[in-house]
Amino acid sequence: MSNARGDSSASALALVLLALVAQMSQLALTHAGNLLGYQHFLPLQGTSVVHYAARAVLLAQVLVVVYCAFSRRRDIAQFLRALLPGWRLPVAAAAFALSSATLARVPADYVLELVLASLVQLAQLATIAFAVAALPAARASAIARVFDRALGGASDAIEPGTFDRFVILAALWTVAVSYLLAVVSYQRQPHVPDEVVYLMHARYFAQGMLSMVAPPLRDAFDVDLRSYEPTRWFSPVPPGWPAMLAVGARVGAPWLVNPVLGGINVILTYALSRELYSRRTSRLIVVLLAASPWALFMAMNLMTHTFTLTCALLAALGVARVRRGATLAWAVIGGVALGVISLIRPLEAAAAAGLLGLWSLRARWRGMPLVPSALLTLSAAIVGLLNLPYNKALTGNSRTFPIMVYTDKLFGPETNALGFGASRGLGWSGLDPYPGHGLRDVLVNMNLNITQVNFELLGWSCGSMLAIIVLLAARRITRADWCMVAAVTTIVVIHAFYWFSGGPDFAARYWFLILVPMLALAARGVETVDAALFRCHPARSEGSALTPDVQMLRHAQGGALHAAAAFTLLALMVFVPWRGMDKYHHYRGMRPDVRVIAAQKQFGNSLVLVRGKRHPDYHSAAVYNPIDLRAAQPIYAWDRGADSRARVLDAYPNRPVWILDGPSVTRDSFHVSGPFTAEQVRALP
Repeated sequence: MSNARGDSSASALALVLLALVAQMSQLALTHAGNLLGYQHFLPLQGTSVVHYAARAVLLAQVLVVVYCAFSRRRDIAQFLRALLPGWRLPVAAAAFALSSATLARVPADYVLELVLASLVQLAQLATIAFAVAALPAARASAIARVFDRALGGASDAIEPGTFDRFVILAALWTVAVSYLLAVVSYQRQPHVPDEVVYLMHARYFAQGMLSMVAPPLRDAFDVDLRSYEPTRWFSPVPPGWPAMLAVGARVGAPWLVNPVLGGINVILTYALSRELYSRRTSRLIVVLLAASPWALFMAMNLMTHTFTLTCALLAALGVARVRRGATLAWAVIGGVALGVISLIRPLEAAAAAGLLGLWSLRARWRGMPLVPSALLTLSAAIVGLLNLPYNKALTGNSRTFPIMVYTDKLFGPETNALGFGASRGLGWSGLDPYPGHGLRDVLVNMNLNITQVNFELLGWSCGSMLAIIVLLAARRITRADWCMVAAVTTIVVIHAFYWFSGGPDFAARYWFLILVPMLALAARGVETVDAALFRCHPARSEGSALTPDVQMLRHAQGGALHAAAAFTLLALMVFVPWRGMDKYHHYRGMRPDVRVIAAQKQFGNSLVLVRGKRHPDYHSAAVYNPIDLRAAQPIYAWDRGADSRARVLDAYPNRPVWILDGPSVTRDSFHVSGPFTAEQVRALP
């Protein structure tokens, strides 16, 4: 008997190792890279030894899965009938397949990728499922007891709002991992043009300025998303996120802001979940959030979305608390948080306000309805009205947003507006597939975002949306689950009116507010599968107190939780390092070389001419310019040719001059030469 148990344990370990190697092989055959573009699973391309080895591993995995499935076909059929009877299984299978691959320009290529990606995901699912099934009952029960202790069992002993050390540890983990990624993968360097502007915006906010003095030469200091006027220049993006980022910029640590917010989001997620779910489910949601690659990489960067989520969670928590009878202070807190969202991402503010406004209608104060809702609305409006004086200061019209003036001037009227029509879009052909905005654009954008969510939400090699698909298809949805479905649907629908999907930067980033609702549904999906496993086992309890043997069986039937743990560990071991280095290291050509070279060469009071494209070459250097472009510090100017160079030299006389060739020139890293005198530079070709 002991030998059998040992053989079973060895089989389970072998299958987990097979899944590990198979996920590495899957990623080796996935084309993503650190340039701007959507990733694709291309298993039939590539002729290197690595590609051949990866194909061999995936083929071997399929053979193993087929053998195991044939030997357990009756158990599989019984389980599927218990979980997804009738029409539900084919519907779930179709959703599983359609979320596995991104659209391609050639329809035949898309269909082929869809089939192959679905098979690889299914093979990974089966491999882990058979590994869990191979565990001896005693060992599976022991693992389940560990999970029970970690998740708090089925007890609700901790009341909503109380301290939970488990959650604090998860929050600290999130801060540590995301900051480690910011340092190692992202190298404390902005990579997306938006981040360059956010950081510059935060730096002049930190000095108490609404705008900067105009540069001496516009073309030599031209960066994306900057509005230029004769006497000033400024960032046209909403002020909410730069104001928060200014806190980090003020102390010289802007890279710490989003990791800290990511940790706060873990705590807020647990507090909100405890208003809706049991402690066990809430802790499971927290675990999934702390391990979510999407959340970790978003907390690594300098983008707006992590802070938007913080405010949305705080607003939702405020409404949940007043619905439970807490003081009106929670309505004010929720309203202020809603108002702050309008200062960060107004479209998300509209979605959150609609959802939370409806949810707050059931709240009462001393038996009186609508009072909490009115206070929530008033608080949100007061904070949101801060947009008006800010707009007035920058555009001259309190109702005109600077970003709309910027896009209308640069790309044409209404190109960046909500709605449908031929005028919508900024002409980004690689990211916006069709001119204008219509139904086909909505469908394409949804495909792009859904497949990115499926890949990065949890980083599971079987597909991150599998558990959610199962929950919805099984139709075992509680009232709290419906709240999550409503939140996801609202965010998706409201963004259908915008022409851009958000692009491939950090997955479906425009949908980022669906993160916590999706994780809540994923946790509920795991519980739903476990319930089906227990129901379909012939030795389950029929009602009375469980015997020790049946209790052990119940622990062993926590197979979905075992599988979820295995997929999560594989994601942290394989997916997160791969994504961090394959995509986000030197993402979009942005490198920290300028910072390193400046320290080595001691530029001091120099003029540094940067040769190459605006992005990534000049953007990589422009972030290190001082707010005062006349300061006795290194000044980085974009060398755009002989005429521009001569005018820059005239504007900055008597400074040593360095020439910095960017990656688009060197095809590698930054190369520096100098110092030169102005006369020597004028003589250069």
